[in-house]
Amino acid sequence: MKTILYILVSLNLSLVSCQTKKTKAKQEAIINAKAIEVPVQDGLAKAYFASGCFWCVEAVYESVNGVSEVINGYAGGHTENPTYQLSNTGRTGHAEAVEVLYDPTIVSFSTLLEVYFGSQDITQVNGQGPDNGSQYRSIIFYQNQDQKEDIINKIKQLTNELNVNIAAEVYPFLKFWQGEDYHQNYERLHPNNPYIINISIPRLRKFQRKFKHLLK
Repeated sequence: MKTILYILVSLNLSLVSCQTKKTKAKQEAIINAKAIEVPVQDGLAKAYFASGCFWCVEAVYESVNGVSEVINGYAGGHTENPTYQLSNTGRTGHAEAVEVLYDPTIVSFSTLLEVYFGSQDITQVNGQGPDNGSQYRSIIFYQNQDQKEDIINKIKQLTNELNVNIAAEVYPFLKFWQGEDYHQNYERLHPNNPYIINISIPRLRKFQRKFKHLLK
């Protein structure tokens, strides 16, 4: 009986290990893929960021002058059609992300990077504040070589100036999956939600105090 149990346990561990290797291989393929550049449309460019709960990130970017709209969704993973429930398992590879529609004649990608790093704990790995897990990790998505260089240079600058390890990952942009309707404009539509009151609004206010010159 013990022999049979040992064999079953060994087979299960082997299957889990094999699945983990396949998942890692899929994620590595994403990281090494060629970035897709989204064309400017009607004068608006798009940028993609992940930095913890997308409710918080949406509110931060929507307060920035030159930003027209922010959409909550998922990016950076290896599965098709991710949902909130699936991404929360941490097994899809996706992180909660935002699509930022902005006027590049008013606000640059470099300035959006300043907003990104200035509105989070840049050292927290796999999370922001009370939200932990790979679905809450920090990722910056680049669409071309210029953006990639801007990101790498900014990370080097912060690393040298602050003497810390920057947690943000750098991915080529491949696909953004728009999130469920009930996640859009969440902070504005749910001002009395306890999470919004205790986490999201304080994060927004902290950013706004530091970057008054960038606000609408």
